[in-house]
Amino acid sequence: MKTAKIRSTNFIRQIIDKDLETGKYVLVRTRFPPEPNGYLHIGHAKAICLNFGIAQDYQGQCNLRFDDTNPEKEDIAFVESIKYDVEWLGFRWSGDVRYSSDYFYPLYHYAVELITKGLAYVDELSPEKIREYRGSLTAPGKNSPYRDRSVQENLMLFEKMRDGMYVEGAACLRAKIDMTSSSIIMRDPILYRIKFAKHHKTNNKWCIYPMYDFTHCISDALEGITHSLCTLEFKDNRRLYDWVLNHITIHVHPHQYEFSRLNLEYTILSKRKLNQLVMEKRVEGWDDPRMPTLSGLRRRGYTAVAIREFCQRIGVTKQDNNIGFMALESCIRNDLNENAPRAMAVLEPVKVIIENMSTQEEVLIMPNHPNKPEMGSRKVPFSREIYIDRADFREVANKQYKRLVLGKEVRLRNAYVIKAERVKKNKKGEIVAIICSYDTKTLNKDPEDGRKIKGVIHWVSVAHALLAEIRLYDHLFNVSNPASAVDFLATINPESLVIKQGFVEPSLKIAPPEKAYQFEREGYFCADSHFSSNKHMVFNRTVKLRHTWMKTRT
Repeated sequence: MKTAKIRSTNFIRQIIDKDLETGKYVLVRTRFPPEPNGYLHIGHAKAICLNFGIAQDYQGQCNLRFDDTNPEKEDIAFVESIKYDVEWLGFRWSGDVRYSSDYFYPLYHYAVELITKGLAYVDELSPEKIREYRGSLTAPGKNSPYRDRSVQENLMLFEKMRDGMYVEGAACLRAKIDMTSSSIIMRDPILYRIKFAKHHKTNNKWCIYPMYDFTHCISDALEGITHSLCTLEFKDNRRLYDWVLNHITIHVHPHQYEFSRLNLEYTILSKRKLNQLVMEKRVEGWDDPRMPTLSGLRRRGYTAVAIREFCQRIGVTKQDNNIGFMALESCIRNDLNENAPRAMAVLEPVKVIIENMSTQEEVLIMPNHPNKPEMGSRKVPFSREIYIDRADFREVANKQYKRLVLGKEVRLRNAYVIKAERVKKNKKGEIVAIICSYDTKTLNKDPEDGRKIKGVIHWVSVAHALLAEIRLYDHLFNVSNPASAVDFLATINPESLVIKQGFVEPSLKIAPPEKAYQFEREGYFCADSHFSSNKHMVFNRTVKLRHTWMKTRT
């Protein structure tokens, strides 16, 4: 029996352990079956980590199978993005990529088998009538007037559907189960519908396409899946999953297990609503850094390590819950705090002139990480004129203010102690320059006379500063559960993106896209993969240094 190296357990792993111990299975096979009609989001990451993680831990197999049965909404670009996301997260599927369309011929023949057994029929009710006849949660459905057609007539009509002799919506194939069932999904569900749409793999070979519930279980069986893992909204579908497999001639019968889907605060995880955001241009696209898609998170600077750790922390249960967004932020902070090199950037610059500096400039050596000498160091120019952040200076301040104050001292990060002597203002009374002096003997040292310097601020040399567009991203929605709002679009946070024109130190000129840096005292940032270039630098804020979002809104 295969043994597993497991970091933690959950009810699904306990089931697998028992199945292996009893000899029910000797090899675990799972699958990840996304629809190629959009980009993967953080909720899919949970399913990816579960399915591929189980296969890894139990030395089993995990298939990547695209549920491509709805050609009107599918695109090869979505296929490629999904493949990239799975690999980016650190996983590799077993064998070749699989598609539900690979099984269109066997699926068709299994549908014919159900018709032959008197368990499926061609219905010519309109879609509206089918919904009406289905009944409700409190009222049973009623039989279609076409339900009692003979096997031969149904076979002939299904072939007519296959040959494109019906218009869309004029006919469909339904399972013949029980229109009075307490489970609505068992009230003669549709197995095939007509769609005259070009398919990304089969082109125009088919004009009838199988429904998800018919396709999924048979695809699982054909691939020898041992544990078919779905989210809780498919719990009722398990009855149909089993019914189909019990009534066709197939030798493998996988079991479906359901777990709770991911619900994340201040986030929408409905693919339909995410698509609406994209189509209505509420965001830049599927990979907008405010989107919960993996491509959006990646562009914002989130790492695969952090997302896998997040999925590990939230676990796998049968109880629906709403995960705080700060849990995801905590994972990326922990990762970047350890692994992101440091740099300096000034987001709202004001000039400082060090009047007693005799040389025009010097070069300082700064560590790339304060606690990891193995990450090396960098050369940073220091000059008579520097930029500091406007919020780091006040003419008058109380004792709690630990930054630069007129007549007082502060330390420049990895540099000298400076003292604010006076200010220059324009005609509007705005400060345009702070005139300072510096203690030449305080380069990374305390003052020789023992005076205490409490504050540390960051800076950038004016002569060497690189102009940069700084994009400050925040939650896309300003309510914790936008999905429950009557109009989720009305809950969009107008401050989800604030753009500033600032300056960064010259070492960041070669910053590769999506490479994370900690901008000292500002947060974690990365160069934008779309817009950043040597001529126009754009940095996206991944996350603040600490959780402050709720505090700023209370």
